[in-house]
Amino acid sequence: MSFVRRSALLTLSGLVLVGFAESSEAGKDALAAQAQPLSIQDSVKGDWRSKANQARDPWRHPSETLAFFELEPGMTVVEASPGPGWYTEIIAPYTNRNGGRFLAAGFPKDDERGYAQRSRRNFQENFADRPDLYGPIEVTELSGVAGSVAPANTADLILTFRNVHNWVPAGTAEEIFAEFFRALRPGGVLGVVDHRLPAELAEDPRLSTGYIHESTVIQLAERAGFVLEGSSEINQNEADNADHPFGVWTLPPTRLTAPFRKDPDPDFDRTPYDAIGESDRFTLRFRKPKS
Repeated sequence: MSFVRRSALLTLSGLVLVGFAESSEAGKDALAAQAQPLSIQDSVKGDWRSKANQARDPWRHPSETLAFFELEPGMTVVEASPGPGWYTEIIAPYTNRNGGRFLAAGFPKDDERGYAQRSRRNFQENFADRPDLYGPIEVTELSGVAGSVAPANTADLILTFRNVHNWVPAGTAEEIFAEFFRALRPGGVLGVVDHRLPAELAEDPRLSTGYIHESTVIQLAERAGFVLEGSSEINQNEADNADHPFGVWTLPPTRLTAPFRKDPDPDFDRTPYDAIGESDRFTLRFRKPKS
């Protein structure tokens, strides 16, 4: 089975929404009119962000997370599998308003499956076609082919949020991490956030609960050549024990009350799960060695 076919990821929290488009001169012109640089905090507070996304800031800690990943002005930044764009709303304006370059890597353009097509359209309409808000977005492919994410040794920072638990059961994780390593310049950073499976719990090979061992991600990155430089508890939630009837999707924001693709159960008591809040997540910073 080809990498492209194996890499189609339909998450239980929703479609992985990624688009593909060339950065435009119109985007550059629109950005030039917005000469005032942004701090990370300014971008987090930006009035272009949806209210629903802003409401999740206390759980996702975007300012602290991006600072931990060492996001700085002038960087070439890749967001891998940006999904519906929660972090894109923050990172793209910050990067473009501070003399950097923003790339979004997702489904290959020739993927003809319906949800991949919808994903591309959604991202195109919501982000790539809005240079007035986000600046130019260069859309690339997460295909495992050398140079598909970004030209070799050009990216300063690659970020991915809650995606490795999809790549592992799809059988694409090793190829994706290898492509990240190729795309990053020597000394560049890879930042990973994902749902944490406690070490004492067995890891289902299919990762059907949506949780993954922190050690699994570390092993993948180290096999690709990365060095673990730091970990943070920024996105920790001690109330989450990773043991829920419908996996991580029982918790907010998905809030399932029945198995995925089943009708919601109106009698399911959501009270204890809403009280937990969003999932416990690990936050890892890896670096590509300079030599």
